[in-house]
Formats: sequence, C-alpha cells, structure tokens
Amino acid sequence: MHQFLRYSLVGAVGTAVQYAILVSLVRAGLAPAVAASTTGAIAGGLVNYYLNSRWTFGSGHAHRIALPRFATVALAGIGLNAIVMTGMITYLGAHYLLAQLVATGAVLVAGFFANRAWTF
Repeated sequence: MHQFLRYSLVGAVGTAVQYAILVSLVRAGLAPAVAASTTGAIAGGLVNYYLNSRWTFGSGHAHRIALPRFATVALAGIGLNAIVMTGMITYLGAHYLLAQLVATGAVLVAGFFANRAWTF
C-alpha cells in the first residue's frame, strides 16, 4: 500500500503536467482533446519514469533495462488513455475533462501493477 501511495503521488505530478498541456493546447485551439492529452501524457511520462525509478520503487535496474520496459508500459497506458477518452467523448458525449479523469484512473491502476511486476 505504501508503494501504491508513492506511485499515486508521482502519478499526480505527471498528471499535472499532462493536464496543463491538455488544457493549454485545447484552449489555444492548437490540438483536439485526444491529441493534446496524448502529448501531455508523453511529457508526464518522462517525469514519472525518473521519480518512480528513484523514489517509488528504488529500482536497481539499469536504465537500459528499465527505461524500455517503462516506455512499453507507458505506451500501453497512452493507448488505454486514448481509447477511454475516445469512447467517452464519442459514444457517451462526455466533456473532455470528465473523460480524462476516468482515463487517468484506469491508467493509474493498470500502470502500477505493470510497472511493479515488470519494469522496476
């Protein structure tokens, strides 16, 4: 549980980066919601890798091993994020921020277990 709380705190930092980029790009009319969310997720993922490697999991794995694994999990998370957002916006007519909240929860849980078991 302690590790999940740390993972959640790190995720909150990465999510703040993601949401800031999402809202900025959408409000400026520079990208549609899903593309803006994906761009933000990539930036947030870089922050998450560093913090999770050092603080959450205290990983002893070399970056040449852990980083590609983390990238694989992150890409799967980005895909899950896009699927949830697309489904909620397109089929349920949800506001993009509500869709993002639901997607964030799904990615948080799936990512924790994948990173704990395989990445770090």
